[in-house]
Amino acid sequence: MINFVEKLQKEIRQQIQQIEAEDKNILKKSLDASHVLGEAFDRLKEYIISYTFQDDDEEILFFKEVKPKIFCHLIYYRKIYNTEMHRPVASVDAQKEYLKKKLDVIQDFNDKILDFYRYYRSGATYLDAAYFVRGQPDTEQYLETFYYERDPQFSTNADFKVAKIMANDMLQAYLLSELELLDNYMQKPNTTSFPKVKLTWTGSKTDLIELIYALDTEGCFNNGKIPLIQIAAYFENIFNIDLGNNVARNFYDMRIRNQPTPFLDRLREEIRKRMDNTKPGGKDKDKGKDKKK
Repeated sequence: MINFVEKLQKEIRQQIQQIEAEDKNILKKSLDASHVLGEAFDRLKEYIISYTFQDDDEEILFFKEVKPKIFCHLIYYRKIYNTEMHRPVASVDAQKEYLKKKLDVIQDFNDKILDFYRYYRSGATYLDAAYFVRGQPDTEQYLETFYYERDPQFSTNADFKVAKIMANDMLQAYLLSELELLDNYMQKPNTTSFPKVKLTWTGSKTDLIELIYALDTEGCFNNGKIPLIQIAAYFENIFNIDLGNNVARNFYDMRIRNQPTPFLDRLREEIRKRMDNTKPGGKDKDKGKDKKK
């Protein structure tokens, strides 16, 4: 089982990273990611239905950890899609009220399953056999229905709850970042002047956002006493690029990538290569060799 799951997880990571790296809006990204995860989940379901667990411990491991870690991302991307699809395009206040209601829904869910929520968060294991082995009687009334939960061969009393808790953690971070964007929206400077030399950012938006977050984290501007949204707006202005409203959201996406900072890692590697290839006096070693040839 482990080999199958690890291979599947690797495929999912690669496809999701590719989707997240593309310059698409959040609706398109979340829809594409949902399709990838839905197909992967069907494959996982087909495999498990025909698989015989070695013992209860292996079954508990699958339904408590393995399945929820994949399932939570499917739930998350579907929630993001539905949230943005129905998000009002009216005033900032209307959008804030809408997003806060979504946060209330998360809290309501946690309150409904409070006993299990505390059990899971505490890291307890003494009820795992009742929660994560198939065929056990359902002792709670608040298990939400979901397409993938209809088959008793592929579900237990609590694996969906775990996946929903994990998805809600990610969704909560997303909603809070969107609220932060709206709170800072009015602080966005309306700068119209440009430096004499106009530069256009020709890298990806994701790379620039990664750089902006790194500089902001280090407190490189105004001793760290300037809102991130103003830094992003300044970069948009001087580099002739529109980052849209994706700055905070992209930071969350960066956190869940298998390689969180590919652009910064690449910069470090390239500057080291340049240093190694530069002679004293500032001339590149490679350039000198080319001239001799």
